[in-house]
Amino acid sequence: MPDSTDSSALPALDTWISQVQFLQSGAKVSDLPRAQIPEVAIAGRSNAGKSTALNVLCQRKRLAFASKTPGRTRLINLFSLIYKEQEVGRLVDLPGYGYASVDKQTQAQWQQQLARYLDTRDSLVGLILVTDIRHPLGPLDLQMLDWFARRMRPIHLLLTKADKLTRQQQQKTVSEVQAILAARQSKWGPVSLSVFSGLKKTGRDPVLARISLWLGLTTAIPEAQKKPADQLPDKRPIEEAPAQGGEAGDETSVK
Repeated sequence: MPDSTDSSALPALDTWISQVQFLQSGAKVSDLPRAQIPEVAIAGRSNAGKSTALNVLCQRKRLAFASKTPGRTRLINLFSLIYKEQEVGRLVDLPGYGYASVDKQTQAQWQQQLARYLDTRDSLVGLILVTDIRHPLGPLDLQMLDWFARRMRPIHLLLTKADKLTRQQQQKTVSEVQAILAARQSKWGPVSLSVFSGLKKTGRDPVLARISLWLGLTTAIPEAQKKPADQLPDKRPIEEAPAQGGEAGDETSVK
């Protein structure tokens, strides 16, 4: 891994994120490789656009399968980040939660493995929590924040599907979410926040900057990536966007 104290040795964000490879899937945490490679987990509701976000972040069309059926991601999927032929980190795509059409037994199994991974994985260095900007921080998202905050790991909140709102609506939502985060900072710690659109492919840099910092690939977050409002798309929503995640008009996989 590059020396985190030497900025000249650090790769540009797109250098390592473009060299991502599928590593392994597992139905159980015990199926996953035990290693000292740092991991960043990506979690969220089944229809929040999690798989689409992962594809756009990595600039890959089908790295993670973005289905029209919520709950398609049923395994814990690991992806290796490669720099100079060495694995420098991993992204971990976790099963989406909150999909009511899955039978209760399956839901319980997913919840058990999700909790076990987040609670016991020593190599976990941070969590990207994906939530739909149109109705962010639902009850299950709040439960996730309450629960994961106990691990004292950094959290980044990714507000997806920003293309569905006008700029003014986005700014209003960001302000409301920031107020919630500020009110619960004593419990959750500082939670960073950014706005993202898989359809427009906007908002990658703030997320990549956080991941890079957590993995030790950079030493600080650039000032330009600290303000979520600076990343808001200017255009109004597209009226007939392709469907993904089980809701008409949701984002589709990267093309």
